[in-house]
Amino acid sequence: MSVVSKDKITEIFCSVDDFYKDYSQTIKENKCLPCGDGIKHRNRLHEMSESEIITILLMYHFGSFKNFKHYYLMHIGLL
Repeated sequence: MSVVSKDKITEIFCSVDDFYKDYSQTIKENKCLPCGDGIKHRNRLHEMSESEIITILLMYHFGSFKNFKHYYLMHIGLL
């Protein structure tokens, strides 16, 4: 199992964060297809930002972990 340095994780997070800022701006400007499912969606505040969540999921998928629970408890829980 290769260990990714904290500097590399920070670099990935910054790239994801830049992308998400552009993406959320596009969503706000209605430059995308409308969500026409007719269901109300919650807008609760998150404890983590979307960029943090995406970075955690990317690191999980690029790793060689058995399941997400093992990854989260062994690697994210230690940070």
